[in-house]
Amino acid sequence: MTEPTPTPVGPVDASVVPRYAGIATFARLPRIEDVPRADVAVVGIPFDTGVSYRPGARFGPSHVREASRLLRPYNPAQDVSPFAVAQVVDAGDIPVNPFAIDEAVGEVERAADALAERAPRIVTIGGDHTIALPLLRSVTKRHGPVAVLHFDAHLDTWDTYFGAPVTHGTPFRRASEEGLIDLTASCHVGTRGPLYSKQDLVDDERLGFQVLSSELVEQEGVASVIERMRARLGDRPVYVSIDIDVLDPAHAPGTGTPEAGGLTSRELLRMVRALSDLHVVGADVVEVSPAYDHAQLTGIAASHVVYELVTLLAAQVGR
Repeated sequence: MTEPTPTPVGPVDASVVPRYAGIATFARLPRIEDVPRADVAVVGIPFDTGVSYRPGARFGPSHVREASRLLRPYNPAQDVSPFAVAQVVDAGDIPVNPFAIDEAVGEVERAADALAERAPRIVTIGGDHTIALPLLRSVTKRHGPVAVLHFDAHLDTWDTYFGAPVTHGTPFRRASEEGLIDLTASCHVGTRGPLYSKQDLVDDERLGFQVLSSELVEQEGVASVIERMRARLGDRPVYVSIDIDVLDPAHAPGTGTPEAGGLTSRELLRMVRALSDLHVVGADVVEVSPAYDHAQLTGIAASHVVYELVTLLAAQVGR
């Protein structure tokens, strides 16, 4: 006889323990070691050795967790109580070598593989965008090549920096070369700002991406870009990778490579919610650098984005 699935353990009750007290897990969720099973895990990767400008994203996971204390258990925008329909947990941080990028990338991949054995759906808080490469290596072992939906001010499909092939500006080039990406269904959203040359866009298209720029959002509106985005993704398994610098610096100043003219928090949240009926298989939110943040603007924005991603994944449980 099959045993009934236990009722999920939810966040700490804010009417019993004030929000500013207690252990700062994401949204005050239980730790993975405190529950018998997990459907969705939030995990941090405090790593920023791959950055090319401002450092500090290694402190992103703790900053986003701290900003998530005010999140509540019902998501009216998606009409889902994510912590009631699935067992969502905080899996802590993946410790990686801060002095060797290649070793750190291997550590992330192995840890993601191990975590997937305990929680089949993972949302990662970075760290810099280098971590997207090992996370894609891990997720494609279970799902095959995925449609990458990449929200970012930058393409992140450059070849090398200072001769280094794996940095926060190269993960999707390496992923495309390794066959991790569905070349017919991936896209960037919110890109903007100067490039090194026009060849960057030529290379990017060859690597499998369609560009839905920040300027396009302004010209056509959010609804039109969502329609384009969904048409591109189709029914493929989708991996969502969100660099917080896709937001305008007015909404997310705490990041390593800010660019003017970005999305608003409201626009980004609306686009993420538009994925609710798609097959999202994993996600990350990266490049939060607390030292450049003001009044937790970036941390709050990132925590809400993570919450929407968690809601998407939690709603898939039992479908």
